[in-house]
Formats: sequence, structure tokens, C-alpha cells
Amino acid sequence: MSERHRIVVIGTGFAGIGMAVRLKQAGYDDFVVLERAEDVGGTWRDNTYPGCRCDVPSHLYSFSFAPNPDWSSTFSPQPEIEDYLRNVTESYGVRPHIRFGNTVESARWVDGAWQITTNQQTFTADILLSGMGPLAEPSYPKLPGIEDFEGEVFHSARWNHDLNLSGRKVAVIGTGASAIQFVPAIQPEVEELHLFQRTPPWVMPRPDRKITAAEKAIYRRFPLVQKAVRAGIYWGRESMVLGFTKLPAIMKQAQKIAETHLAHQVRDPLLRAKLTPDFTLGCKRVLISDDYYPALARPNVEVVTDGIAEVTPTGIVTTEGVKHEVDTIIYGTGFKVTDLPVMDMVHGRDGVSLREAWADGMEAHLGTAIAGFPNFFMLIGPNTGLGHSSMVFMIESQIAYILDALKTMDAQGLREVEVRRDVQRAFVAGVRSSMRNTIWTRGGCTSWYLDSEGRNTTLWPSFTFRFRQLTRRFDPAEYQTLAM
Repeated sequence: MSERHRIVVIGTGFAGIGMAVRLKQAGYDDFVVLERAEDVGGTWRDNTYPGCRCDVPSHLYSFSFAPNPDWSSTFSPQPEIEDYLRNVTESYGVRPHIRFGNTVESARWVDGAWQITTNQQTFTADILLSGMGPLAEPSYPKLPGIEDFEGEVFHSARWNHDLNLSGRKVAVIGTGASAIQFVPAIQPEVEELHLFQRTPPWVMPRPDRKITAAEKAIYRRFPLVQKAVRAGIYWGRESMVLGFTKLPAIMKQAQKIAETHLAHQVRDPLLRAKLTPDFTLGCKRVLISDDYYPALARPNVEVVTDGIAEVTPTGIVTTEGVKHEVDTIIYGTGFKVTDLPVMDMVHGRDGVSLREAWADGMEAHLGTAIAGFPNFFMLIGPNTGLGHSSMVFMIESQIAYILDALKTMDAQGLREVEVRRDVQRAFVAGVRSSMRNTIWTRGGCTSWYLDSEGRNTTLWPSFTFRFRQLTRRFDPAEYQTLAM
């Protein structure tokens, strides 16, 4: 079975759904959205671990065109975000465009069109838009002996809800954004919890609270009030860029807040020493929690800082030779951010894959267009990630850029557009230059922000309003074009 459409979008997270809505609003109806699962939601559908919630304020972590006056709290829990994306899908009429259960296996530029193969059928498209975010494919560490482990093993992004953790001896590997949420949630339930920590994160207080019924009523009756609240949150977050990118010394002041938070919540000096990072706050992702530290101080929790030597059928042995008997292993080890599955999936001119094109590191013009890949645009592409604000803002900026590209193609009768290599190189050179003095490269740590060569190919090194300015208009002069 084969289908032909002008536009194919991949993924139904914020990027894919936002793109679909805006396409429909702009009058583009000949498009389909390919989704491997049976429902929308992306990372907010897949990550259902206990305690899962957003660490960006609710009013900002939503589409500007679809405010939600009914958020239950200032930091949204996962089920509400998933429901929000479902509601947007339904209310804006994009569900009929979605082809569920279609896992994209390859996409190739052949004879002036994209040939997309899924596990079910093939699609041909003039234009291919990727909404596959970086927080999609779980990353698993290579642990010697793990195949012989006799207990239960799963990743936080593939939570085993059929397993009752009550009374179990659990090993948690990793101390990132997911672990600091699910560890406090499962700690009261398990008999023992062994937290294997390679690097302690900086944890700031979480200013979360319930949104009152009166506030919700005001937002429903006076949408401009919620818009004003959103704007206040946005500019407050934007001010944080100074510490991350312009004046890293500012982060020393913010770090004092995290140090005080740790001191107040962990009284044991030995445990507190284990949990104190040796790098400047902001170098790795800044985490927020009010219950992570108290959970680690409970009698049934042990923080293990020694490395893992091997996994035995009944436990984990550290590099110091200490064996920890466990019957469950939960990975909180994040995602393949700099080794994206799309790199092997998408092939441009002459069959060159994204992995081959990115042999010297991920790069794209405006994080969106890639030389050698005509009529292909990538949402949440290289150097569009954020350490301080909402990715939805960046996604909407890219969507506007792509829509302007489509309108330009229509107005000028263009069949193909492909960003010029010199334009891409100049943009990437500017980004890398701006990255040199940021906290992410000078803060004294390694993180998932950096690739194997130590390059930060994931984050945007400036204000988000600057990115929006750059993506406001599509400039065909920056592209090689081919007329109809």
C-alpha cells in the first residue's frame, strides 16, 4: 500500500501536533502525520513513571494559540500534558491526518521526492518535516553481566506498571531529571533502594503550588490575564540566560540557593558530601525538587557513588568489590540525544545519511534546515534545546519559519529548496563561537549536552527571542532552489 501527499510530518509530540495544527490553519490539507504508537503525546505519552511532571511552568509549557486555563498546578503533571496534547489534536481537527502504528524505518530523497517506508506501508512526499524530538529513544548503559540478571529490568521511559514494587530491593541507576522524580515516588514503597550515582546534580527548590478554582475561572473568563501571566513567566525565565551564556559568574549566586537547599534537607554530613556536585550550577541540567533529598535521607535508601563493575544474577557489584543484592534494576539514564535514531533513518542527496552528514557533529541552519537534504526541515534540531525555558516557544518559532518556507515556495513556484552549505557553516560557526564562554562548556562537567568530541550541539546559546527573530522570515537567497 502506498500514499502520496505533498507533506509528511513524523511524530505527534508538541512538534508534530503543533506543525499539523498550523499547516491546517494555513490551508495546507494534503499532509499526513506518521506516528509509531497508537496515540499522540510523544515523550509525554511514553514517560509515565511515578512522579513524572514538567519542570517548566505550565502556562509557558503550552502552545501560544491554545492556552489551557485548567492546569491543576504551576508545574503540570504528565497525565495533564498528555491530555492537553490529545485535546489540541481533537479541537483543531488534525486527528484524521494521523496514521497511527506507522513506525518510520527509512526516508530517502529519490528523484525529487521523499520516499518514506514504515512498518506498514510507503509514503511519497514533496516535503518531509521531522517532529522526532531528542527525548524519544532511551539510553541504556553497557553493564557487564546484565543479561544474566534474574530480576526485573526496565528504563524509566518504559515503566513496568505491572510490577508491584512493594517489598522489593531496587537499584536505580542514574540521577538525572527522571530519577529525581520517580525516586521519591517509589521510596516509601520499596524495601530497599540503592541509588547508583555517577555525578550528583544541583537541585533547586521547586516553587510548585495548586492553581486555585478562582484563578482558573479568571483565566477562562479573561484569557488576556493568563496571557499576561505567561508573558511574566517567559521574561523571568529569559533573564536566566545571562547566567548561562553571558555572565557565568552569576551562576555562583544561584548555586548558593542550591547549596542552602541541600543543607536544609540533608542533615547527615556524609550523605550531604556525596550529594554535593563539584561543578558550577548550570553546567549540567538544573533540576528542581522538594522531595528528592528527603527521600535519599530515609533509612531504606543507600546512595552508592562507586562505579559499577558488573551485574550478577542477584545483584550489582561495585568497583570496590561491594555486592548489593537487588531484585529490580531501573534505569534513569536518559535518552539518545546526540545519537538520534533519525541519523540512520533519513538519507538525502546521493543516499547520504544524516549520520554521515554529521560526521563532524550535528549541525543545521537555524536548527531546522540541513545542506544535502532538500525539502527537509527538522523541528527541535541541533542547537535548539534550552536550559532555562520552554521548548514549545522554540518549536513555534521553527513552525513559523517552515510555514513561511512553504508560502515562499508556493509564491515563487519553487519545487525544491535546499540550504546552501556556506550559509549553514556560517550559522554553525556563529553558534559555536557563542558557545565558548557559556556555563555548559566552562562549568567543569560532562553532560548529555555535549557530544563525544565535547561539542555542545544540543543547546541554543542565547535568548529565545533572538532565535524567534532569526526564524521570523524564510530567506530563499540562503537556499539553492529549483523551479517547478
